[in-house]
Amino acid sequence: MLTETGTVFRLGAGARWSIMIISLGVTATSFLFINGVAFLIPSLEARRGIPLTEAGLLSSMPSWGMVVTLILWGCVVDRVGERTVLMAGSALTAAAAYAAASAHSMVWVGIYLFLGGMAAASCNTAGGRLVAAWFPPRQRGLAMGIRQTAQPLGIALGALVIPELAQRGPCAGLMFLALMCTLAAVASGLGIVDPPRKSRKAATEGELASPYRGSFVLWRIHAVAGLMMMPQTVTVTFMLVWLMHHHRWSVAAAGGLITLTQMLGAVGRIAVGRWSDRVGSRMRPVRTIAIAAAVLMFLLALTDSSGSGYDVLLMVAISVIAVLDNGLEATAITELAGPFWSGRALGIQNTTQRLMAAAGPPLFGALIMAAAYPAAWALCGLFPLAAVPLVPKPKSTPSDPGAEQHGSEHRADHTRDQQWQPPVGAPQEAGPKARREHREPAQALEDALRAGL
Repeated sequence: MLTETGTVFRLGAGARWSIMIISLGVTATSFLFINGVAFLIPSLEARRGIPLTEAGLLSSMPSWGMVVTLILWGCVVDRVGERTVLMAGSALTAAAAYAAASAHSMVWVGIYLFLGGMAAASCNTAGGRLVAAWFPPRQRGLAMGIRQTAQPLGIALGALVIPELAQRGPCAGLMFLALMCTLAAVASGLGIVDPPRKSRKAATEGELASPYRGSFVLWRIHAVAGLMMMPQTVTVTFMLVWLMHHHRWSVAAAGGLITLTQMLGAVGRIAVGRWSDRVGSRMRPVRTIAIAAAVLMFLLALTDSSGSGYDVLLMVAISVIAVLDNGLEATAITELAGPFWSGRALGIQNTTQRLMAAAGPPLFGALIMAAAYPAAWALCGLFPLAAVPLVPKPKSTPSDPGAEQHGSEHRADHTRDQQWQPPVGAPQEAGPKARREHREPAQALEDALRAGL
């Protein structure tokens, strides 16, 4: 229920979680579009005679499109709000998918997929900022963890549906993408409510200042997120064709296993989000995930080259581990950047990730054709390994969890010195519970800087 207290809007807990679920569904459809083309690769090879390298390039076109507009969409979100961006972005993505399904030339299919990726970038930026704004810090890791299941859920849906539809031809799979994005646009218009935010005129100079000024921590998080994106991209893109060609699995069996791994990854994202809430740090779990991803990629390369029967199990494990970190990094970015910079900061972060996601399929497709799969797995393992030393280290002790070494101590000091004031119309003699309930959702972004990460 949406209520108004003076000039401050508040949402009940049920309404906040409903918005989060809708944001989850809308973002899942964008990832369905971005990653779903990879599940058309067997059909493109069989029906169009396209080699793996070209099919991998075609599957990367939505990611290249995202790279172009992620920062731009972040600026738009900072100005006009999430609801408008989610509606417009989903509608434009649906139009591009329909156009790709109707095209006969592979060149035009690639162009429309590129344009669809430009539109789908809107959901990636707006959805994360929407959830972070509506939930307080003590619930934000969990809420963002649930919202970040959008990627594995979207991929899981694609793995379950698209390979079967694509047996009739690539057009059927693309029409499915168009339908789902259309439904997402309608859901955004009906169910999304923009969180209230302090106007830029009322904001202090410190709140409007760039969080990148005088600190490299946000850049380090962007770099970690980009490096950790490569194992996700490589496993999502090539797992289906690896199982079918290397292990002789059927389309249904391979698609079912990918669906299972993505569902496990979705549950894992929720778990690590809750883990970050409990330990008071977003980045500490990221370091553990990066180490595990590197080790598993190297083990996969070893077992695949030796013909061991454990390579499928290791592929499942790395497919799950590789998707766990996204929500943690996105939450850290929104908390550090603040309400006036979080859209742009998420845009920069997502641009870094999509650059890696776009470069991965064609590069690793060429490597697989030249040197087989084990060499590709080994090379991919170097990316999470390189991310480990870049993860910002917490400067807090276990008894004082949460203060990350983010180089913005002046912001934390400024926030710490501010006394909490109830919003206009709220009871003046309110206890802690009432104060929490009347706190502006946008203030949650400021509170994160008081507690740190």
